[in-house]
Amino acid sequence: MSVIAFIFARGGSKGLPRKNLRPLGGKPLLAWAIDCARACPQVDRVIVSTDDEEIAATARAFGAEVPFLRPAELAQDQSPEWLAWRHAVKYVQEHSGPFDVFLAVPVTSPLRAPEDLTACIQTLQGGDCDGVVTMTPSARNPYFNMVRQDETGKIAVALDAGYVISRRQDAPEMFDLTTVAYAVRPDFILSADDLFPGAVKAVVVPKERALDIDDAMDLAFAEFLVARGQTP
Repeated sequence: MSVIAFIFARGGSKGLPRKNLRPLGGKPLLAWAIDCARACPQVDRVIVSTDDEEIAATARAFGAEVPFLRPAELAQDQSPEWLAWRHAVKYVQEHSGPFDVFLAVPVTSPLRAPEDLTACIQTLQGGDCDGVVTMTPSARNPYFNMVRQDETGKIAVALDAGYVISRRQDAPEMFDLTTVAYAVRPDFILSADDLFPGAVKAVVVPKERALDIDDAMDLAFAEFLVARGQTP
């Protein structure tokens, strides 16, 4: 089956300006995603979708293809990334023909390993699902140690299990979605408006590989882990 890894890296970023080009361990965050995708044996091509010329030049320098620049209307703060996915799929199908697996490799999870990508691809190839996401065991549980507050200021456990849960181990297991990778059937991206109305499976990724960089503190923690050698 043909697998194309796509990395979506727009130029604007409010939380951490120029995030995709911020250095981590001596190379830009973008390069971590490119290197991991290129190291995955199932991946045939690595394509970066960006609206930014500097990001495009950096992507090419690290071995990725940049066959198009993303339209400005698909690179705004409010632009749904799903539409950028659809644009990329259409472009590749129109210029290179059909392919079997769309693999999104977000820049924000630099500590992923190639085997995480392989697991997503193989799960999708196993059939009976439209897409595969990655998740990691949650540190909080809405049945036990997450609460909601009402209009009077009183709090209660976020979800009622219908019985008393006195130990975290007795609560239903919960997971946090991560940005490690997404594997999706291209035709589903073209026909649906979102991933979760489809049949979705998941690959569990260990916490140390699931760091999602959203702000300066996340980046500092990633630097700490890289300096300690705790990277794939």
